[in-house]
Amino acid sequence: MNKQLRATVAISAVLALASCANSLEGTPRPDAFVPSVDNPDPSRAIDGVVTVDYPAAQHVRPNERVAYTHSPPFGGRHDSVWANCTGVVYPQAIRTENAVHSLEHGAVWITYNPDLVSSEDKARLAQRVEGMSYTLMSPYPTLDSPISLQSWGRQLKLDNAADARIDQFVSALRVNPNTYPEVGATCSVPVTSFDPNNPPPFDPTAPDPSSPTTVPER
Repeated sequence: MNKQLRATVAISAVLALASCANSLEGTPRPDAFVPSVDNPDPSRAIDGVVTVDYPAAQHVRPNERVAYTHSPPFGGRHDSVWANCTGVVYPQAIRTENAVHSLEHGAVWITYNPDLVSSEDKARLAQRVEGMSYTLMSPYPTLDSPISLQSWGRQLKLDNAADARIDQFVSALRVNPNTYPEVGATCSVPVTSFDPNNPPPFDPTAPDPSSPTTVPER
């Protein structure tokens, strides 16, 4: 083998090794925001994420409201029926108690203030949800920022849909078994229990603390 041929072979071998280093059986290597054994919660590296520990499996009845601490909520008591989170983009605001149960199943809930988000940004957000199981999206009229992302026990509020942290949050927390309680739970729900075309409505008013149908977050 002459020197030129040996050099060509050596270069080809280096390129092949580089390709293998960036893939495993044809699958690209996980980026820094995909959970791994060494990095079970990549959201800890995302600037602005609020984290709260919540107890799981605390249910309320359909006529009850939870006095949530955060808006939108991202943990705590919730309805026994979850909102369909099979990549549904809801055109209307949905009942928070149902959406929180979806988070307990490992979903990421993308919310936006319809008065603060442009139609272009709304479309960008919808592209991240449509057809992606364990995600859902809905307007949240009382939101104090243009966009807010929720997973179980974690929240990130943002100003625009071009923010790279949106994809980081979804990669880090969507069905991350290290961060939500009901691992293996489905996002599908019978239409007789929760109809995505006619979901329980959002109530923009604050729960009445004196009402017998208002329950604490924990």
